Amino acid sequence: MRAPLIARRHFTSGLAGLVGMALAPRVAAAGSSSAAPGGLIDLSSNENPYGPSPQALEAMVRAQPVACRYPDAAEQRVVEAIARHHGLPPERVVLGCGSSEVLRLCDAAFLGPGRTVVAAEPTFEAVLHYAKVTKAEGVQLPLDAAFRHDLGAMAAACDARTGLVYVCNPNNPTGTIVGGDALLAFLARVPSSAVVVVDEAYHHFVEDPAYRSAASMLERFPNLVVTRTFSKIYGMAGMRLGYALASAANAEALRAQAAWGNVNVAVLEAALASLADPDHAMRQREQLNGTRRALCRALEQDRRRYIPSETNFLMIDVGGDVQPLIPGFEARGVKVGRRFAAMPGWLRVTIGRPEETQAFLTMLRELVPARAAA
Repeated sequence: MRAPLIARRHFTSGLAGLVGMALAPRVAAAGSSSAAPGGLIDLSSNENPYGPSPQALEAMVRAQPVACRYPDAAEQRVVEAIARHHGLPPERVVLGCGSSEVLRLCDAAFLGPGRTVVAAEPTFEAVLHYAKVTKAEGVQLPLDAAFRHDLGAMAAACDARTGLVYVCNPNNPTGTIVGGDALLAFLARVPSSAVVVVDEAYHHFVEDPAYRSAASMLERFPNLVVTRTFSKIYGMAGMRLGYALASAANAEALRAQAAWGNVNVAVLEAALASLADPDHAMRQREQLNGTRRALCRALEQDRRRYIPSETNFLMIDVGGDVQPLIPGFEARGVKVGRRFAAMPGWLRVTIGRPEETQAFLTMLRELVPARAAA
């Protein structure tokens, strides 16, 4: 199968060109890198290698004098800023220590013994992982032929026992999306007794016009919860801040499960600075999406298969089990994504800086010589 072509406008002809480009304006904060412990280039966890904006970094420093105080006031300011950003009242915003904690709160609030959680396979596993603590049963449905959520099968799997339905959009690890119309139709089919969680961790990278954020559907579906994170486009994976948007009743149910003071004052101040600097997020998107496109062009030249992605990562067909390749990459200085049991022949790689992505491509060509297209 020939790899699909990706739009090329506004970008250089390849990774080599991107490596030599001067980034103007520069989106990287001084000292940011993708380096993992041991000096490895870390392309394994879908982090943003450029880190927080300069304003966010400065805000973290300014927060130091109040490190001895609980973050209640800062937390309220961030809740209000997020509420304004989405056009919602503050009581419908819930903060968490990363969006992973928000997903744990969803499990704690809406699952329990005898309940089920419906999800795709593969997808981000946090909801399924935390569901085990609640004694709920996971029901996973394979992706469709285009590596997207099979929303029809997922809706059909919902019944009176279903407490939670999880849709990661864009999906991790495939990078694919479900379009806005399809998502609306799906929400209309899910029983109102089940809470639908739409995880939009990678929302900011999407360029496909068919996509529509589920945040625009909250008023129509009171059983909908939308989660976002500051880990990806805002470059603060290590600082830990995520949030949920929900009905007032569901937001209160989530807050009842949260620890007091579950976010720190430094990340709260950085979040305020990030929301006040939308141009930085746009530059991050352009830079990372541009590097992803250049990698896709190189893969096409090699006649390799990949899954078209709307995120800061990409899945590449390596023609066999990825597990033996992972230590090979690490021995050459690059840490890549883990093996996914449902897709053992596909390697997930995070989009890094151009020079880091070029290093990955060089190693891929060494470890997995290009195969002729079928």
